[in-house]
Amino acid sequence: MLKDDWFLGLDLSTQSLTAVIISTTAGLVRQFSINFDNSYPGYGTHGGVPASHDPLRVHVDPMMWVDALDDMLRLLQKEALTGRIAAVAVSAQQHGTVYLNNQTETALAGLDPADGLSSGIGGIFSRRTCPIWMDSSTGRECREITAALGGDAAVARLTGSVATERFAGPQIRKFWKEEPEAYARTVHIALISSFVTTLLAGRIAPVDAGDGYGTHLADIRSGTWSQAAMDAAAPGLQQRLPCLVAKDDRVGRVSAYMVKRFGFNPETEVIVGSGDNPCSLVGLGLIGNPNLHAISLGTSDTCFGYMAEMPDGARTEGHIFGTADGHAMFLVCFKNGSPARARVKDDYGLGWGDFSRILMETPPGNRGRVMLPYFMPEITPLVLNPGVRRFGGLAAADAAGNIRAVAEAQAMAMYLHSAWVGKRPDRILVTAGGSGNHGLLTVMADVFRAEVQTMEVKESAALGAALRAAHAWLKGHGSAAGWNELCNAVVKPGADRVVKPSADASRRYHAPNGLLAVYEACERFALGAGPDPEEKIRAFRGAFPAA
Repeated sequence: MLKDDWFLGLDLSTQSLTAVIISTTAGLVRQFSINFDNSYPGYGTHGGVPASHDPLRVHVDPMMWVDALDDMLRLLQKEALTGRIAAVAVSAQQHGTVYLNNQTETALAGLDPADGLSSGIGGIFSRRTCPIWMDSSTGRECREITAALGGDAAVARLTGSVATERFAGPQIRKFWKEEPEAYARTVHIALISSFVTTLLAGRIAPVDAGDGYGTHLADIRSGTWSQAAMDAAAPGLQQRLPCLVAKDDRVGRVSAYMVKRFGFNPETEVIVGSGDNPCSLVGLGLIGNPNLHAISLGTSDTCFGYMAEMPDGARTEGHIFGTADGHAMFLVCFKNGSPARARVKDDYGLGWGDFSRILMETPPGNRGRVMLPYFMPEITPLVLNPGVRRFGGLAAADAAGNIRAVAEAQAMAMYLHSAWVGKRPDRILVTAGGSGNHGLLTVMADVFRAEVQTMEVKESAALGAALRAAHAWLKGHGSAAGWNELCNAVVKPGADRVVKPSADASRRYHAPNGLLAVYEACERFALGAGPDPEEKIRAFRGAFPAA
């Protein structure tokens, strides 16, 4: 039997900080969100990141996150919620690194409850900015790490991914090479999830395998930091990294500062933090279920799912992370997510309702017209020189054609670049902001030839963090609930429930001369790996003359 306790999940995404409070018997209790652009204009962010003259370099001032955490916890206190929280867990955008000096533990212990968090910890950073998941500036470091570890296949088998620009290993290596004195002053390197957890607990917090495997520093089969991988990144690294834990565990109780300033119960427990994608896996109820996959339509688009066994085959795309139950998940990430959709929408002065309506009114296959929406450097496939590519006579002035093209491109890229996972899912659960757009869901269903289901709570990462807090707390207090039991009590399908694929529309994508073949040819051509796709476009139009 589940107890009626409250659990808090905090998700620090690229653009906002979201809090979700759940009850194990009543489900969702309250939900709040703070948008960084609107709430903290002094940091000069757009979409949660400041402008940069170098499109490959994306760093954020961590004090913005500190301010947001302070404001969120004060809001929860004002609503008389903090005192009822039994446990709290953090979700955060993956791969970002936070660099701390030798004053960190002293500063955390000496925080004055009369002052905000930012007043007491402003001096703990050995590096004033944090590279985040959007940073693509470490191509050279990726090549160096790959050479040191024996090639792409060896890196992927050891760490879960080929060397990837945004991951902590290449980022730390670049920092060590370019700022050796600052690196020498760094005594602790946190991931964003472990940094926020550290603030809650008042002590250096560990990091879980869900986030830790996204660093190129861990051996995903042993669940420990890899000495070879650390040596390939930077000297003296192991002493600077947090402890790595294989699955959810309790860190300890919230700090005395959290009790006095924000009204937490002194018995409130802090659970190890994790990345937003592993938390979304929990928040969508996918733990233990490899037959369901998920798509998150957020700042980045991601396709992910649970894996019963660690994959062993050679591959060059996608990532393997740990899960809350000690197993594995796959993930394929696309940097041009909601910002690319918003860019197309805004170019024609339209709203999201118009975007969805146009998708429902335009023909699947878009008459063979294709867009590669690389508005910014792309992760999958790797594109470091951004720029939109249009094929099949797609005119920049054609609003309907471009809206259909960007939606189809994103769905087809997900489908093609997740093929290495193997068996296609029985159903796809869709989350994050784009999940409320019926037109997008329809395109996803048609391309994947699968039913698409939305969820009641769109912020699956924050919900997953709250569920992780509940699961770890219940286990620690002798009331252990299985993941299925816990998720069934809290995770609910959305009001729109299920969008089913159209057989005719799916055929236009999957036929031998369908649009998937056209899109793949366009992508290969753009990457310099294939011929001009015009022949494929003509074949599509011949097969679907009315399309």
